[in-house]
Amino acid sequence: MADPTAGIRHLIDPDDAWPLIQDWAAQSPTPVTVLPADPERAAHTLAELRVSTRSPLGALAWHCGGLVADSGWFRLLGGGTAGLPDLVAAGVDLPGAVVVGYDALGGTFAVDGGGLGVAPGEVCYFGPDSLAWGGLGGGHGAFVQAVLTGALAEPFASLRWPGWQAEVAALSLDQGLSLWPPPFTAEGRDVAAVARRAVPLTELLGFYAQAGAQL
Repeated sequence: MADPTAGIRHLIDPDDAWPLIQDWAAQSPTPVTVLPADPERAAHTLAELRVSTRSPLGALAWHCGGLVADSGWFRLLGGGTAGLPDLVAAGVDLPGAVVVGYDALGGTFAVDGGGLGVAPGEVCYFGPDSLAWGGLGGGHGAFVQAVLTGALAEPFASLRWPGWQAEVAALSLDQGLSLWPPPFTAEGRDVAAVARRAVPLTELLGFYAQAGAQL
């Protein structure tokens, strides 16, 4: 059997960021699910990213398929798993950026590599309410820490409704919640009053990308 670490040993750092990520997860107000990693897929992802496991980005790619946090609202990408793409595959249609996560409503998180027009290295969010990329004010490590420790709950409060936890927790990894009227319309601003249903996440991502392109 081939050694999955062949060719990437220089990227596997003794001072690995995975223990730091585990520490952040331990501080979470809600349970964090660590999705299993496939060694070959993780190795391919790490090799394509060309980042060390000393960084949270590399550590996620190597040690897990992804993370699910905040009752399922946030899905942080890693080496990929059933129902969730890896850090490389997720961004094939978004040049100049690295897609690092999704939320339950079909919002996308990505590190600006020069293609989003915000700031290189900053994690940006393309939301179903704004249909535009906006910076979150920090890099990938700060973003992962904020997600896992619950610091992003308040910034996302306007996209949540009473009882959202049960609806979101019922979703599978490859599903998101479609809101109608959508949040980017005047009629859809009150997310507690709109119709909600589970749909394939890829369908949601495509819908919002197309809507944003028409602005």
